[in-house]
Amino acid sequence: MEKLNQNIFLIGPMGSGKTTIGKYLAKMFGLQFYDCDQELERLTGASVSLIFDLEGEAGFRVRENQLLKQLTAKNGVLIATGGGTVCNEENRRLLRSQGLVVYLKTSVENQLKRLNKDKSRPLLQTDDRTQRLRELAKVRNPLYDATADLVFNTRHSSVYATARALSSAILERLDTLGQEQARADG
Repeated sequence: MEKLNQNIFLIGPMGSGKTTIGKYLAKMFGLQFYDCDQELERLTGASVSLIFDLEGEAGFRVRENQLLKQLTAKNGVLIATGGGTVCNEENRRLLRSQGLVVYLKTSVENQLKRLNKDKSRPLLQTDDRTQRLRELAKVRNPLYDATADLVFNTRHSSVYATARALSSAILERLDTLGQEQARADG
């Protein structure tokens, strides 16, 4: 596949496959891959959980916004955002203005399966994970929908097959956007 001259930003809930699928997509398109949470951990030397413990969610979101400004200013990147990135209006504007935004959509049931053994996510440190994920979905899903240029339902197929299907959907969407832009310019 040829190198893509377009930034791609993956949004969606935790457990939707942003990081796993994103790594494959970045290789397919010749883009540099960044996972916002992993990059924040690398830069601060602290885990997301520790940042949440010390600074609360509000402090974490400030750091996330600062990092997103730096990453979206780059060219030729694929960025896997954190699940709550879209809760900040400035983040949504940044993403929309700097590249193609892809919403990896999944059900709460799929999230529960994928995150079954995950103990690292601060917002899942609760007795009722199902209820927490439903609450997050109620707030965040409309924001994902409103921010995305492309909505892609993640399936039960392999990561590679999902990445291949998504790469085709991205190319198709970029082609459509290019045609719309050409009509608007002409």
